[in-house]
Amino acid sequence: MEQKNYQCSITANVTVAKATECINRVDKWWTENFEGSAENLHDTFTVRFGETFVNFKVIEVIADKKMAWEVTDCYLHWLKDKKEWKNTIVMWELSGTANETKIDFTHIGLAPEIECYNDCVKGWDQYVKDSLLKLMTTGKGLPEKAKTTV
Repeated sequence: MEQKNYQCSITANVTVAKATECINRVDKWWTENFEGSAENLHDTFTVRFGETFVNFKVIEVIADKKMAWEVTDCYLHWLKDKKEWKNTIVMWELSGTANETKIDFTHIGLAPEIECYNDCVKGWDQYVKDSLLKLMTTGKGLPEKAKTTV
């Protein structure tokens, strides 16, 4: 059966604990426009990209193995259905050895038949495969910069 949800995997020469820490530092790899916490079960957080926002709740944490974030609300300003991500789940599954970790990332509900699929795949590829990987391996990710008001 064909997998319909967006998935990608990355591997880095870091411990699972270090990989987990980096994933939880959302402002260091995804967007500096971050409020809340992504570390513990039931934590909530918001990411912003200009007009766009996504609210998450941490719905599952298995230490050094798995994390799941549910989208509780969103406004994706460029789409017809501005709430397209609502009730989707971002899942992180980690496995590794003493100094190498594999992260399997799945966005459950981000499927080819929805409007944002192609653009969102490009975004996740950039933020997970490039920015998060750089944060884990060099200590510096490439998050969306915070907008300053004058």
